[in-house]
Amino acid sequence: MTEHKIYKMTAAKIYDCYVAKAERKNRTKAEVDEIIRWFTGYSQEQLEAQLAQQTAFAPFLLEAPMLNPSRELIKGVVCGVRVENVEEPTMREIRYLDKLIDELAKGKSMDKILRQ
Repeated sequence: MTEHKIYKMTAAKIYDCYVAKAERKNRTKAEVDEIIRWFTGYSQEQLEAQLAQQTAFAPFLLEAPMLNPSRELIKGVVCGVRVENVEEPTMREIRYLDKLIDELAKGKSMDKILRQ
């Protein structure tokens, strides 16, 4: 596994960035939480515990209770990179989650974001 800087950043730091991005676009922390719970399988209590423990971002994702199988339906570009073409598995998971938060910030409905 290539050690990207983001892998070692805390999930809490990334989470704060996600919430700030959502709130700048008049979306809510609750919506960010819902997306992360859908993606990872964490309960709200488990999510809050992971954030409080300052878990690194890579283990936060890779050791999640159950990554949602529908995440593979996520397509598109984040930071100039097509998410479905990212070869490195950990980075692909990060880009999937980034894409969901981007969709939230762009005003998509939660049904569409959560691939329902």
